[in-house]
Amino acid sequence: MSSPLAEANMQDNVQAKESLIPPEAPNLENDMDICDGRLWSCEVWWRDRQQWLEERGYMLRPRYRPGWKPSWAGTKKWWFWCEDGVSPRYYNLLDATRIADGKVVMLKRFLRSDHPYEAEIGQFFSSEPLASDPRNHCVPIYDTLQDPYDSGTVILVMPLLRLHHDPPPTTVGEVVEALRQIFEGMHFMHEHRVAHRDCMVMNTMMESVMFPNLWHPQDLHYNRKCTASPKHYTRTERPPKYYIIDFGLSRRYDVNDPSPRELPIIGGDKTVPEYQGAGYWIASDPFATDVYYLGHMIQQYYLNIFIGLEFLDTLVTDMTQADPSKRPTMGEIVAQFEQICSKCTIPMFRGRLHGKKESPMFRRMLDIRHAFVSMGYRIR
Repeated sequence: MSSPLAEANMQDNVQAKESLIPPEAPNLENDMDICDGRLWSCEVWWRDRQQWLEERGYMLRPRYRPGWKPSWAGTKKWWFWCEDGVSPRYYNLLDATRIADGKVVMLKRFLRSDHPYEAEIGQFFSSEPLASDPRNHCVPIYDTLQDPYDSGTVILVMPLLRLHHDPPPTTVGEVVEALRQIFEGMHFMHEHRVAHRDCMVMNTMMESVMFPNLWHPQDLHYNRKCTASPKHYTRTERPPKYYIIDFGLSRRYDVNDPSPRELPIIGGDKTVPEYQGAGYWIASDPFATDVYYLGHMIQQYYLNIFIGLEFLDTLVTDMTQADPSKRPTMGEIVAQFEQICSKCTIPMFRGRLHGKKESPMFRRMLDIRHAFVSMGYRIR
């Protein structure tokens, strides 16, 4: 017979798995044409709360304000080339401007019943003294709002961030610094007995310091006015801080439980070895799963794409072992990573990342260009 704790964990995991089933594609208001740029039904949810959000100190873009009229109406402009024609990339995320200081922020709505620990864990890492710890790379929660129409819905206010690998890094050193911060941040979470349980590429992000004028919050490829690509510097010129986001599947464990076990919850990365086959119904170590997630992300988005990062092969192989008990802990990974990097030279870190698919001629051209750029960095 299963214990009450096991049954409770089973129920939590079943509910969490059900919550991951994507909602049906939203219908457009009044059966509007999907390609005319008008509001989707998921956007109407935000529009109906615009006045309340403004009262709470957050202003939505003109698209969601009362009396909005499309800027392309009566003109020859295409709606997708207009700032107010851009709809959200995800139904539960929307950008806003904090009225107090003009800072662009991101609003995230979710149901407490689907993700009962998300707000709690986010607030835990956003509270002192953890918030001021330089090793803390958890996304800061600026504000927690209770939806005025649904007691089960919560809105978190966070900084505007960008995927950590977009635009791609240009040097070996830029990759090393990104991974150092991500490892440090995950180690910090584990030290405080929190397993992320979904730390794949979409949940590792960076701040906006590389982009002096930001980008359009709902279209990373355009500036705020949707007129051109956003201007940006390299990571070498303006080093960003990297963040770990989305604690919807995360769990915090008792300090007196050194080896917690959880039934699997399938996140964004579907390749976790211990989740395959019959393992889907067997409780496993959530901290070891976090290690696999990070290792597999590095393998997919760096080792498989670039030349010059082979010094990370052994570490990543250890992190992605099929047997979770054989994977190193985050503390061991941080120590091993530091040791590996200590053997690298400064010219190696400054070296350009070579794409595996680059032709010899194109590679040579990029190398020459990079040599001049690096010289400029050293002179400055």
